[in-house]
Parts: sequence; C-alpha cells; structure tokens
Amino acid sequence: MANSIRQRIADATLGRLVRQSPAANDYVTAAVRTPMRDGVVLRGDHFAPVTARPRGTVLIRTPYGRGFPSSALNGRLFAARGYHVIIQSVRGTFGSGGRFEPMAQEAADGQDTVAWLREQPWFDGRLATLGASYLGWNQWALLQDPPPELRAAVVYVAPHDFREAVFGTGAFTVGDFLGWSDMIAHQEDGGLLRRGASGISASRRLRPALQGLPLPDAADPVLRGRAPWYREWLSHPDGDDPWWQPYRAGGALSKVETPVLLIGGWQDLFLEQTLQQYEALRARDVEVGLTVGPWTHLHLGLQGAATVARESLAWLDQHLAEGPRARRSAVHVFRTGERRWHGLTSWPPASAPAVFQLHADGTLTLSATPPPVAGEPATPPAVVPPLESPAGETLSFRYDPADPTPTVGGRTLTGSMGVKDNRRLEARPDVLTFTTDPLPTAVDVNGSPTLELAVAVDPAHADVFARLCDVDQRGRSRNFADCMLRLDPAVPAGEVQRLSLVLDPCFHRLAAGHRLRLQVSGGSFPRFARNLGTPGAPAEAHTLWPQDHTVHCAQSRLTVPVAATE
Repeated sequence: MANSIRQRIADATLGRLVRQSPAANDYVTAAVRTPMRDGVVLRGDHFAPVTARPRGTVLIRTPYGRGFPSSALNGRLFAARGYHVIIQSVRGTFGSGGRFEPMAQEAADGQDTVAWLREQPWFDGRLATLGASYLGWNQWALLQDPPPELRAAVVYVAPHDFREAVFGTGAFTVGDFLGWSDMIAHQEDGGLLRRGASGISASRRLRPALQGLPLPDAADPVLRGRAPWYREWLSHPDGDDPWWQPYRAGGALSKVETPVLLIGGWQDLFLEQTLQQYEALRARDVEVGLTVGPWTHLHLGLQGAATVARESLAWLDQHLAEGPRARRSAVHVFRTGERRWHGLTSWPPASAPAVFQLHADGTLTLSATPPPVAGEPATPPAVVPPLESPAGETLSFRYDPADPTPTVGGRTLTGSMGVKDNRRLEARPDVLTFTTDPLPTAVDVNGSPTLELAVAVDPAHADVFARLCDVDQRGRSRNFADCMLRLDPAVPAGEVQRLSLVLDPCFHRLAAGHRLRLQVSGGSFPRFARNLGTPGAPAEAHTLWPQDHTVHCAQSRLTVPVAATE
C-alpha cells in the first residue's frame, strides 16, 4: 500500500526527531504470511523500498505487535532509506498461529522464516537481524546456527541466557518477570487506551501477587491462566536442570562470524549479558561494536532513540550496503556522573585497584593493604572458605521478609528503576552504610567493583544485597552499581563466610567533593524474591522467618577499579 501525504509528513517528522537525514526513497507496505515447518502460519508486515537499488533485508521478530513504535522506528525509518524490512509477530501473538511459549520456540521459527525469505523474489541474499530485548533474544536464538546470508546483527539490551536473567543471583527476579508476564497476558486486550489503562494499573493489580505466597499461587488470580510459563519458571530453580536448555542461546557466541552491534544501558537489567556478548565476540576477533548509554531497559527507546537509530543505520549501511565505516571507535560509552560520551578502543579501559576498608563506625577508608595481583580476571559471585576466627568490630542488622528491604531504583524492567536518591532507603535499620570522606579530586570508576564481605547469617537461608552510591554535597545518595547473592544454606548458621561479590560494570565519575557510599542489606524487594529464611522451593515456600546478618568489618573490603593515572 502506497503512503499518503500524511504518512510522509509523519515519517519526515520522525526522521528529524531521531536526527536522521531525509528519506532516500518512498516505500510500500504489505501484509505477509510465513509458514512454519509444522503448518503454523506467522503474520508479518513487509516494508518494501521503492528503489532500483535496495540495500538488503532487515528481519525483526517480535511478540509485542507490529504497530507503533516498531512500525515507525524500524519499519518505516529503514524502508525509507533503502531497506526491505520484515516485522513478524512470533508464534501465538497478534494474529500469528500456534501457542506462545516464551523464548523456547524461537530458534526453529527463526530458521523457517529465513528459509521463506530465500524464496521471495525481492530478497537479494543480504540479511541483517535487528531488535531489542525479546527481539534481541530472537537474534541469539537464530544465530546458534547462523544463516549463510547473514551480513550483520544489531542487538539492543538483550539476553543470550534467559535462565541467568531469571535465577542468576540465586533469587528469582520476581518483580520484572511477573510484570512482564502480566504485560504479555494483557497486551492484546482491546485497543490502545485499554492496554494503556492496564499498564497504569499494573502496580496495584500485581501487589497481591508479589506479596502473597507461594509465589505462583499468589499470581494465579492476576494472570488467570494466561501466562502458564510463570509457574513453570518458578518450578525449575536448578541451573543444571535440562529443562532450561531451550532458554539458553549462549552457543551463538561461539558460532556467529558476522559483524554484531551491541547497544546497552548502564541501568539495563541485561547489562552483564551485553558485556559478556562483547567480550566473547571480541575474544574471537569477530567485528563487534559496543555502545552503552545512561539508559534503563525502557528508556533506551525514548531517551536513546536518536543514538540507537543513528548507530543502527550506520552499521547496516556499512555491512549490507558497502557504505562508509560506521564507527570512529569500537566502543562508545557514556560516563555517568560526568554526563559525557567517550570513544574507546575496547572495554574496559585501563584501571588500577583502589582498596577501601569497612569500619564499624560506618566509614570507608582507603586501605594500605596490598591490592590483588593486577591482571587477574574477575570472578563471578562466589563463596570462599570461611574464616576460622574473624577479628575486629562487627555490625549487625535483621532482615524481616514480612517487611522486606524495598527496591529503590537499579537495573529493573518494572517499578522503581534507574538512578534514584537512596536516602530514605539508607535510613532503614535493615541497611548498613559505609561512606568515605569527601573526595579531594574526581575519581573515575572503570569496570566492576568487587566487595569481599565477611558475614555470618542466622538462619542459614539468607541473601546479601550490596550497592554503591555517589553522595553529593547536598547529601543525595544516587546508586550506580549493585549486586545480589542468595547464600548457600549448606553453610551452617552463624558461621562466618567470606563472599566475593562482583558488582555491576560501570563507567562513572565521582566528582571532587562527593563521597563514595557502600550499602549492605539483606535483599531488594520486589526486584528479587524475598528470602523467606526457611527451606523450600520457590514454587512452594510460604513460611517467613527473619534473618540476622553480622558483618565483620575488619575482614571486609571494597576494591574499586579507578582510571589509571601517570
């Protein structure tokens, strides 16, 4: 269908908003139907450029519908600049046949879609994939067996291992994935206004499901059988369970050879996996671009729209259409605190360890203790052998699952997200804080801080949540990195264990006169499911028991990678 004058005006306006050059050609749209190997038919929209020299095909597979904003930011924007674009609704969504089974169905359906593309008369053998979040997962699922036509991939804020996103800390990421399941369950209810009203009311509607126990039973009245996967996820907490195999597409990182552009956010819930993808591809000498902005998962498409559109089109132009080099530097990262973009040759930049000692008076001081050996690779959160007789002062707090320590900002998909003022949180009796004196000069944090924490818990079922904040001259305490770990209940109650907690990767400037603050608490709810203090599988547990945490300060230290100086 040809475009109306109104549509052309809208397209031109969008192009200006995302700072793109004017359209190079007109385009037409048509509905398409793609058969799968089992007879199911998936619906899609084809945005076809009206030009004698198309620039290739961009495949976008989504569970979220084919209308705005995807149709505008991806379909129309790219088609008006020479690309064929297919936006396809995945199985069981928005008119596509079959049953929606999140993540598990996408590898086969992606391959069948590429097979269908090969038969289209307009397909010239140049293929790129593109999309954010679930749309990015679809790319990793396909790239476990990369199509020979693939010339480029553009992946925004997306996981390659969904099990790690759900249970990687040991605690179920309940707030995000209950919220996501509820959104999917209601996204096709009525028109845009009704769906908008459902989103606005989600916080109120989901409260009983978050606070009730057991978790899947409490969610049943809200989800009403329309998201059966939620109970299934909760019923498989074991990371070695083969049930999770279809949810893990990490094999793609050792298979793909074509150039990949990765775009993430410092406050995105999939940040760690985005950087793992970068590291794996770079280690194999695959051409990989990395952009990380100050965004949360949802803000990428709003605050980051212009950056995302500009970098994505440049990547496609270079690798599908033999255009000019897309990037001046392989890595393009925004330094929070400084509020400025930087181009780097690789991530992370050079740094030196600064070691801070925790004290029972709540201070955090630069330590003269020799730092770990430079160049040693970072390790994931782990429990190292317990101390036989820890010395020094201690601080204690009680975590009560009946009044859990609340989530305030952070890398979340729903609810409170991003950078927030933590002062009210830090005033709670179940949050310990350790703070430096005002810094005499600016300090740039480059990479992942590590907290070695000596702690004893009683009972043995407990969690630890650690967070770093930037405290300004007015006392505002803003988070920029954190880490959650569910402790091993096999360690006896009251026994001191030394934890090595690797906090979020960050690129942050602590300005002169600001202070660095470390928080230690027993959880962050509803971002993560409460530790109930009692044994039981997540799908069945319902008994609450408070947990006492004792931090042994003399045996605890924080190591921060700071910009190397001359």
